[in-house]
Amino acid sequence: MFVPVTGEAVVMTDAGVRDAGSGAVRIPRVRGFAEWSESGARSPKAEGKALRDRVPRHAHATLDLDAARPDAVAAVQESNEGRIPELTPIRVGRMVATPFAFLRGSAGLMAYDLARTPMTRVRAQICGDAHGANFGLYGDARGGLVIDLNDFDETVYGPWEWDLKRLATSLVLAGRQTGADEDTCRAAAHDAAGAYRRTMRLLARLPVLDAWNAIADEELVSHTDAHDLLGTLERVSEKARANTSGRFAARSTESTEEGGRRFVDAPPVLRRVPDAEAAAVAASLEDYLATLSEDRLPLLSRHAVHDVAFRIVGTGSVGLRSYVVLLLDHRGEALILQVKEARGSALLPHLRTAGFEAPPVEHEGRRVVLGQKRMQVVSDILLGWTTVEGRPFQVRQFRNRKGSVDPAALTADQLDDYARMTGALLARAHSHSADPRLISGYCGKNEELDEAVAAFAVAYADRTEADHAALVAAVRAGRVAAEQGV
Repeated sequence: MFVPVTGEAVVMTDAGVRDAGSGAVRIPRVRGFAEWSESGARSPKAEGKALRDRVPRHAHATLDLDAARPDAVAAVQESNEGRIPELTPIRVGRMVATPFAFLRGSAGLMAYDLARTPMTRVRAQICGDAHGANFGLYGDARGGLVIDLNDFDETVYGPWEWDLKRLATSLVLAGRQTGADEDTCRAAAHDAAGAYRRTMRLLARLPVLDAWNAIADEELVSHTDAHDLLGTLERVSEKARANTSGRFAARSTESTEEGGRRFVDAPPVLRRVPDAEAAAVAASLEDYLATLSEDRLPLLSRHAVHDVAFRIVGTGSVGLRSYVVLLLDHRGEALILQVKEARGSALLPHLRTAGFEAPPVEHEGRRVVLGQKRMQVVSDILLGWTTVEGRPFQVRQFRNRKGSVDPAALTADQLDDYARMTGALLARAHSHSADPRLISGYCGKNEELDEAVAAFAVAYADRTEADHAALVAAVRAGRVAAEQGV
């Protein structure tokens, strides 16, 4: 069976492609594949342009805070529910460090506000926490380094604008933290949105297969004109190459009498766990194996499980149950897996408030892993999920040559370069699940959207600074416990 290419008249039917002469149906429509557009059908680009009538691009500057908006301190305390109580002071301590750090730990509060802003209602697989510190380097299967989004705890199928506005806001806050002037901070937000828009336009023009893998890492600096960032990226890359399981194991484990190795206590960040807890985590890896592609199983079958420890990670994740599992091969070389609790996305209730359908999640670890794979060009080959004592977890490699740029430590020129780079990466990630022609049609060629997003980012950065100040005041007054410097 075939679809004629030239010289034969065909018509589309509900059943498939019909030869106008014989009337025979040759190819039925196949579920999961696109239909060939009939003459005169509206293109995705045209549909995107039409959305501007309902949601003008300048409307994205709007920030009207709801009178019923949760108090920032109450929102932080609510987000601590279900976490390990003795660790929540560490989380609060990290959040009070700077307004940028507060933003990192308050994805749910920002989602509350975003749910009340203008939206095109075009959805993509979004990161849900696309701030500037959640982009970075990590290793691929062949030992190379990839740069992309690298944190997906909050990932959902949601409005693409939410990610873009969160990224832009984070860049304003990062710039303010370094002492950059307001023009520089606003320009970073503006240029992140501009890079997003231009990259989406580029992807919309390419063949789909080319667009899927477009903007290889070696082309990213040129594509985003981020040459002032080259030195920083080279230094981060050098550190990332040394950031391996083996190096972590050399510093954090000791030999046992039986010839193996075990983790060494380094409280509060790394601590050993009771045998029963360690056994439950280790046993859960059997279910984890079932979530991997079968070709990965021989790799893990040549490693033995030696020890399990608890390790604190991140800012927003502090207080969640997170373990490191030490695996050794026949030569005693280490491979470390991270088994990290996966809670429901903080964005989910706010999606429902905004009127989006949000079906129940089968397994929160699975949600995180599939969201990550949908957004990244290259993902960790050992990504999977499991359940430990009734709680969902995600599993991934730990210290897989990871490295990150601290946007709050960049000069003004570098911040602008970083903004363009992350804006481009975000567009590429969204284009894997949303048609870039549709989003590009809406974003257009001029800078109207860029200016609106920048205005929103400055206003929301002001709001975040006020929220941060409220949390700092609550800590000083003794209303909220905080442990800083951890």
